Amino acid sequence: MLAALVLLATLVASCGTLPGSPPDRAEPGDAASRGTPCESNGDDFPGDVLLARCLTEWFWAQRFQENDAQYRPITRFVAYQGTDGPDCGGQAAVPENAFYCPIGHFIAYDAVWLKAMYDQLGDGAVYVVIPHELGHAVQAQLVGNFSFNVQRELQADCYAGAALGGLIQAGVLSAEQGDEEELLINLQAAGDPTDVWWTPDAHGTPEQRQRSFAQGYTEGVVTC
Repeated sequence: MLAALVLLATLVASCGTLPGSPPDRAEPGDAASRGTPCESNGDDFPGDVLLARCLTEWFWAQRFQENDAQYRPITRFVAYQGTDGPDCGGQAAVPENAFYCPIGHFIAYDAVWLKAMYDQLGDGAVYVVIPHELGHAVQAQLVGNFSFNVQRELQADCYAGAALGGLIQAGVLSAEQGDEEELLINLQAAGDPTDVWWTPDAHGTPEQRQRSFAQGYTEGVVTC
């Protein structure tokens, strides 16, 4: 699963000096023993996908509750292949993509594409993509004004990092050697090739995405 003690040092080396300290390392099996509703052990691709979705939503439910609010879980979590995904407000799903749809409050992902990244770049792919899309689901439940799409995307990266850091700190994720490198590689692969921040589909450069993820991871949700 995901990184703990070494992650901050790697992020600092890649992104510059970041405040804060990484959470303590969790032990295997803690997810079941800490009372989360998650049954998957994350032993393979389907298991990691289910665990990433379940634990991330559990994390956000706890955060909302702490602020006297109620998190609204997504209504559907849809795996598709190529062009056979669900449409979102009349816009067709496209291959090699994952997206949150506010119309219907659901998430869909190209399972073949995500599995290929999982095989090539490690299970960090799942723990970047799924929490990022759930970050958009959180945005839909909060008041937020974005002048540009890149702002929305970078905040979702920050939310993903905050969820990961919080889950490790709570002791519900275990860590394996090399996980921190997988996270950075996946964020780098997902970045825009140039800083075209004004375009409707801009997500941020690799460095911006790594920095936003690291900010959430080291400093928590309030910094996002």
